[in-house]
Amino acid sequence: MTKDTALVIFTPSGKRGEVSVGTPVLTAARQLGVDLDSVCGGRGICSKCQVSPGVGQFSKHGLTVAEDALSDWNAVEARYDEKRGLKEGRRLGCQACIQSDVVIDVPPESQVHKQVVRKAAAIRDIKMDPATRLYYVEVREPDMHEPSGDLQRLREALARDWDIADIDAGPGIFRKLQPALRKGKWAVTIAVWQDHNGGTPILIDVWPGYMDARLYGLAIDLGSTTIAAHLCDLRNGQVLGSAGVMNPQIRFGEDLMSRVSYVMMNPGGDVEMTSTVRAALDKLAAELAEEYNIEPRQIVEAVVVCNPVMHHLLLGIDPVELGQAPFALATSDAINMGAGEIGLTTINEGARAYMLPCIAGHVGADCAAVALSETPYTSEDLVLICDVGTNAEILLGTKDRVLACSSPTGPAFEGAQISSGQRAAPGAIEHIEIDPATKEPRFRVIGSELWSDDPGFPEAIATTGVTGICGSGIIEAVAEMRMAGLLDPSGLIGSAEQTGTSRNIPDGRTHSYVVWDGTTDGGALVTVTQGDIRAIQLAKSALYAGARLLMDELETDVPDRIVLAGAFGAHISPKHAMVLGMIPDCLLDKVTSAGNAAGTGARIALCDISARARIEREVHRIQKVETAIEPRFQEHFVAANAIPHATAEFPELSKVLSLPDVSFNTGGSGDRVRRRRR
Repeated sequence: MTKDTALVIFTPSGKRGEVSVGTPVLTAARQLGVDLDSVCGGRGICSKCQVSPGVGQFSKHGLTVAEDALSDWNAVEARYDEKRGLKEGRRLGCQACIQSDVVIDVPPESQVHKQVVRKAAAIRDIKMDPATRLYYVEVREPDMHEPSGDLQRLREALARDWDIADIDAGPGIFRKLQPALRKGKWAVTIAVWQDHNGGTPILIDVWPGYMDARLYGLAIDLGSTTIAAHLCDLRNGQVLGSAGVMNPQIRFGEDLMSRVSYVMMNPGGDVEMTSTVRAALDKLAAELAEEYNIEPRQIVEAVVVCNPVMHHLLLGIDPVELGQAPFALATSDAINMGAGEIGLTTINEGARAYMLPCIAGHVGADCAAVALSETPYTSEDLVLICDVGTNAEILLGTKDRVLACSSPTGPAFEGAQISSGQRAAPGAIEHIEIDPATKEPRFRVIGSELWSDDPGFPEAIATTGVTGICGSGIIEAVAEMRMAGLLDPSGLIGSAEQTGTSRNIPDGRTHSYVVWDGTTDGGALVTVTQGDIRAIQLAKSALYAGARLLMDELETDVPDRIVLAGAFGAHISPKHAMVLGMIPDCLLDKVTSAGNAAGTGARIALCDISARARIEREVHRIQKVETAIEPRFQEHFVAANAIPHATAEFPELSKVLSLPDVSFNTGGSGDRVRRRRR
């Protein structure tokens, strides 16, 4: 029997719904509140609504997408492709119609509201000792009576002037060397990369005469959900600019194990994901060079940090082994290679790439980068470092001993799998407060410094509106709801009668809290639903349980200090994190933010080759704790589902505020609102 409706799931937003068969993708996106651009009225002229449909089995969604899930390529798309070109696999959302269940990715350029880089570069003093440097050399002219090649005489000059005994060069250099020497009258400026482990230096590029130009490098934090790149000056470490995009692999699975499952279920899926992420990295590099008016040839090096699954997929290695015990890596060592080998082809053709070492099968180069940035291995006091993203990396220790684990928090902290969730973009709610007496919210959106109850707020957001809620916003919203008595310790949202506010509205068999209702003006209805609360509970429980597991290993209940790192770490208050129960109890003034510590670690490794040697030594001292096989992890996870926690007392938090003792479980005495604390 033919179905009249089809399930459509949009990534990276995670929004989904049933639509009538034959509905254009653009129409479905508008019905579901998906951020898909269009300015031509659906006539196939503007190309703003390009999408990438997925094909194959998506185990996370319990969905198999058929080849014919969208209607056939039509004449409008064919005409557009002929005149302006469509990337392989792309369709026009205004022309392609949904025929059966489908997963559809909305690429960054098709999104109305552009990505805001939440993984911004932190100000940091970094020792400068880059692997790639410029050298000016004067080479003796060729002599028929003493025959030798240009490269051999260049080596001779380097040994004489710079004490560089030998040098390797590829065929690309040979094409440049002879004309450069002759144009420069036997003087050239060369870029040389030197391995921190003492290998033979490599000649990257050559210019005629003396060139007083600068060399640049890319520090890349390749996350499961977000990719961030920092363009750095290799003379002084200055960050010229940063850019970020959603990881296009999201359409294959929002979390890492979903992507591993996609590879298992779809032959060639790993090749597809490798190609996708490499193209995204190369495009990001090209955009940074263009935006900051840098010749791509001047970008001569890249350092990449990522989790183990992304590590394997970037290198073109099948990640299936990482999805099953014993979670074996193909290699855990640091890797030096040509940048072109990981798809960075728009920068200097001789550019080199370095990937930091992985710590273990689920604790990757990104965690090593965090360790390099925050140096727990030199700490006198006990420090807990939580790098929070789709997969959380956690470090705990002192100069005597450091433990590490990863915890599968999922994409909720990034705003994905949240009903009104979106990436960090203008119009997204990023901070929120709820008055405990009136239950009324006030909030700020990205793109404006005004709060929603400030004079001039409507005018300030006129161009963007209020479009949804991002990761930091949903964290604060849930914590504020708990503090205002709208949410009980189990995570249940009360009814209007139970909470005394009409903002708590019925939503099926549960309730939702209305943060913003812009529907009268054609805007968005932004709510926090019971499903959103559950998604955040699962994410925060995984984070807390991982931290608690490490604390058990060191036989401690309280760390001396806590460092929050990651895309959202700099955008959420310690109080909200502790009310939610994301982190263990601690003195609030001992909870700090490190911003994008993984990105900072990548920058340190880019600018200082001695840091590469240092972290390669230190990762062997870090002890991995495997959450996947540790029974206590599940116990801690279940207890951490309560907000803030089912059993832990949180005495330091209690000194700062008193959480209302409420229960909305209608199976017991939950219709009463009780104010005494347990």
